Amino acid sequence: MGAALIFVLAIVIGSALCACAQDAKAPYPSMAPLDQYLMDRNAEIALARSAAPESISRDATIMVLGRRNYEPAVEGNNGFICIVERAWTSPFDSREYWNPKNRSPICYNPPAARSILPITSMRTELVLEGLSKEQIRERAKAAVDRKEIPPVEPGAMCYMMGKGGYLSDNGLTADGAHNMAHLMFFTPPIDPAEWGANMDKSPVVLDPRHKSDPEPNNVFMVLTGTWSDGTPAPLN
Repeated sequence: MGAALIFVLAIVIGSALCACAQDAKAPYPSMAPLDQYLMDRNAEIALARSAAPESISRDATIMVLGRRNYEPAVEGNNGFICIVERAWTSPFDSREYWNPKNRSPICYNPPAARSILPITSMRTELVLEGLSKEQIRERAKAAVDRKEIPPVEPGAMCYMMGKGGYLSDNGLTADGAHNMAHLMFFTPPIDPAEWGANMDKSPVVLDPRHKSDPEPNNVFMVLTGTWSDGTPAPLN
């Protein structure tokens, strides 16, 4: 079994086990006070930059979370956009959708910045307007139906190699760490076999958690084995 598949299974199995509990016992049943999701501006800029190697992120645009949406903090010139995602960019079925501890540094390449980041921006704006998860899902579905969300562009991908991130309460490695260095590739819905995904010893995994989301995209994941600073990262 590939290490990347172990990573995804750790999330999926952990979520499935937790799902056996009643909703009343859900760890994050609703949004926490907004201040719990906000960060010091300079710290957020640094964490966002850490998502990709410095050769990429030093010339990227950096956006930070404000009280209405993400807002520009540093002007870049290479077309990449780096942010720190919060838990509401998780699949709608995730029990950690409102986890205020989640800090997920991510750098979108230009095609993803144009066609995937708008989904994050839409969700974030709706969250900060005070909508419930169910209302946000319905708005997202309506936006897809009205073709207000751009189709995923060919070549869309992102870096998630920031050592200081916190992706999940579930342990994602053998030592129980809450972070993993990986890349994500976005496509329209296709047969995972076309990428050799989820196959024995393949490093490519189709993240199954997004199947219930209204946005019609596949998310393929590949572990990198290194953090953005070049130091070793766990592969299992």
